[in-house]
Amino acid sequence: MRRTARLLTGTALAVGTAGLVVTPAYGDGGSLEVSPSSVVPGGQVRVHTAACRDGGAAGDASAVGAGAFTLAPGSDEQDASGQFRVPPSAQPGTYEIVATCAEGGRRVSGDLVVTLTAPREQVHPKGSVKTGVGGALGDDDPVQTAAGVTALAVAAAGGTWLLHRRARGDGI
Repeated sequence: MRRTARLLTGTALAVGTAGLVVTPAYGDGGSLEVSPSSVVPGGQVRVHTAACRDGGAAGDASAVGAGAFTLAPGSDEQDASGQFRVPPSAQPGTYEIVATCAEGGRRVSGDLVVTLTAPREQVHPKGSVKTGVGGALGDDDPVQTAAGVTALAVAAAGGTWLLHRRARGDGI
């Protein structure tokens, strides 16, 4: 039993170590950021990457039908950004957007999801809700409210007095 446990533990450690050695290490800025990541046909898309540190890049959105676009270096020349418009005829689906750095030819990519409905923002309710609870006439007149409270108090007092008389046997 112990031999089997040691064998399995040793195998798991060997596989885990091999996985760590084989796993590629990505540095910072190794991808193309697509914003928004989900868009409707006809929408504007911005792309940004920190992978092209030495200049701009050539973008390719032909997978979605938008064609080529340019990523220009930013003011700090540490990143490149650009934009393109998704054609109105684009079909729903996930598309790969690619950029090739001008210096070194490094290729980075990001995913763009085209949907038929725009992502909804959370809507918070405003105003009052008509629940049927509240004033009988629907207005906030304090005189009417006081009259209603008084009528209820008189009815409650009268009902209590009648129940008390009945319990004592005095009759109605």
